[in-house]
Amino acid sequence: MVRVVASTAGGWTLEVNGEPFFVRGAGVDGGDLSELAARGGNAVRTWSGDRLRGRRGSVLDAALEQGLFVALGLEVGRERHGFDYGDARAVERQLERLRREARRHRDHPALLLWVVGNELNLGARDPRVWDAVNGIVQMIRAEDPAHPVLTPLAGIDAGAIADLTRRAPALELLGVQLYGAIERLPDLAAAGWRGPYLVTEWGPTGHWEVAQTPWGAPIEDSSHAKAQRLLQRYRGSILADPAHCLGSFAFLWGQKQERTPTWYGLFLASGEATEAVDALQQLWTGHAPERPAPAVHGLRLDRREAADGIVLAPGQAVLAEVEAVSAAPSELRFDWEIRQESRATSIGGDAEALPRRVSIHLTTLPGGRAGFEAPRRSGNYRLFVTVRDAGGKAGHANLPFRVAPR
Repeated sequence: MVRVVASTAGGWTLEVNGEPFFVRGAGVDGGDLSELAARGGNAVRTWSGDRLRGRRGSVLDAALEQGLFVALGLEVGRERHGFDYGDARAVERQLERLRREARRHRDHPALLLWVVGNELNLGARDPRVWDAVNGIVQMIRAEDPAHPVLTPLAGIDAGAIADLTRRAPALELLGVQLYGAIERLPDLAAAGWRGPYLVTEWGPTGHWEVAQTPWGAPIEDSSHAKAQRLLQRYRGSILADPAHCLGSFAFLWGQKQERTPTWYGLFLASGEATEAVDALQQLWTGHAPERPAPAVHGLRLDRREAADGIVLAPGQAVLAEVEAVSAAPSELRFDWEIRQESRATSIGGDAEALPRRVSIHLTTLPGGRAGFEAPRRSGNYRLFVTVRDAGGKAGHANLPFRVAPR
């Protein structure tokens, strides 16, 4: 039995089998659940049912093996993807599909709660989406009174909260998703939500929130800067409202391409954990790992940073330098590559293609340096460096630049 329990002091607590349960979780899409448990996590969140990208079998079963609970995502149609909430038959078919899914998983011992859709307010104009959410919540509560239900909103959206409160009164728990704007979390009450909530996504500063080069390329933080921001944001925002905040799910326990292949994943595509994973372990357990990941930052091209708006001539020779701090610096391996700049304009985490790697002659030099010649073809590019240690951990940084004739 999982319940959201109101206290006499005006706050709320999440209880699992009668015991308080503060969510120390991560959104998982292909990540290693055993490492999540070993690092001090107690829950995972999915976006679409009981399967994860790249793995076979049930995520509920896999979580149970590791002593983890699951906030199980239910795929709900989005207006920006073409779902019409004015189509009563489509809404009813969706409800019946979700009813079957609720019946399939409601008795699983690893189930923590249900997550209805994801950021349904993003790009939405039809408020009838919240009527449908209310119907889904009512259905789940009838089918499974033993687990709470929430729907996650993108950002602090007062208009969506007003519609949700009016049209979906069955909803007693909210999910909120914030990245660089997580310091606005205290504004949730002023925006109209005064009940309990979970931060269902949080992490690095979003690609839509950062500074850009003059040609519009977003400037990504290094892995070290991201880890530091996680520490600050968790302590300063997620732990700042114990009366209402029931915990959080960091994004993303795994890896994905979204503007770059390193922006949101806590791991690399090759599987290495970054310094951000160490930061979560420290936050969840109070103890940093004995051997931390390399702290990588300070990437420059000819002593210029991304904010300088670096423009190179075709074929221009340049020197790249990066700072990397490690307990065993002699064991570090520096891998460099250049890719075309992403042209993606997707929102809300929609799928993107990995930009093409550019073949150039690059010479790795001692001390975190590399020399190369700029691509011959004019265009927008991004330099990536990955720094790996001998213990299966890594750090990274990247820098956008432009090639244009002078």
